[in-house]
This record gives sequence, C-alpha cells and structure tokens, in this order.
Amino acid sequence: MTPAGSPTRPDKAGQFVSGIFTYCTTNKGLAARLRRADNPDTETQSWEVLAAWRINLEWEDERLPYATVAAAIARSKQAHNGSLSLGRALAACYDNNPENAQGKARLRRLLACHTTPELCRILRPLLRLIENKVSAVLDYHRLLNQLLRFQGNPQRIKAQWAGEFYGALDEEAAGND
Repeated sequence: MTPAGSPTRPDKAGQFVSGIFTYCTTNKGLAARLRRADNPDTETQSWEVLAAWRINLEWEDERLPYATVAAAIARSKQAHNGSLSLGRALAACYDNNPENAQGKARLRRLLACHTTPELCRILRPLLRLIENKVSAVLDYHRLLNQLLRFQGNPQRIKAQWAGEFYGALDEEAAGND
C-alpha cells in the first residue's frame, strides 16, 4: 500500500518475473521452451510468451533482457523470486572471497560489456554457474530492471555489481535498480 492507502501496482518487470514463475510451475512444456530462451539458436521458441507480455521482439535491448531472465527463471526450478543480487551471487560462487582470481576475472568480463546484447550473452554462462553453485535464489526482478536500464546508464549498473561483489554496496540502500 502507498502512504495514501491506494494499492501499489508492480512494474512491468515485476509482473513479468512473477508471471514466468507461475508459468514454470504450472506448465512444464512452456518451462522447457523458456529454458532455451537465452540461446540465439532457439530463442524464437520463447517469442510467443514474450509477445504476450508485449515485449518488442524487434528491439534486442528489450527482448534479450526478458529472454535471458525468463530462461534463468525456468532453469532455476524455484517457485518464487529471491533476494540475492547478481554481484553477491557471483561472489558466493567463489566462497565470498573478492580476491579469488577466477571470480574477479568473471566480474571484470561482466564489467567490460558495452551493449545490452553483449551483456546478455556474457550473463548466460554466469547465470548457469550461479544456478549450480549458489543455493540462494537470485532477485530476478532486480536483475531484469538492471538489464533494461543498462544501455541508458551502464556505469551505474556496473558500479552496483562491483559494489555487491566486493561487499561495499548495501543492497537495501541500492533499491531495485
């Protein structure tokens, strides 16, 4: 509820994340198609779902973030959104040791991205690593918002991920950007 007493309305990204969790728990065939949404060779299998959410399929900067997050949710086999940020999840893959050379290398590669399509391509194996090594559930809503805003302010999003990885950013203060 808002202070005035009217109910808050979740943003499109939040509704999408919630909807994908629901789809994946109720329709196994659809979940199987969504698991392949982040693969360039099979992503068209997810376009029916993306189009139903009024995602512009012609615009990569919109389509790829939604497809990437939908695939990650479908592979996660979780029932609901989590609270773990991308930077913290990456750090958790390496025992929360920000000095781990492999973890730092993966973070640097993520931070070197310049475009949303490049970022989504680099995220694909990172999300699989996180799915396999971290038991906590990612905050897919936050991640989707970051991906959608990346092109407009990449330095801010990169700073958030680096701060989370190195433990310098209080996620509560960062909000859902």
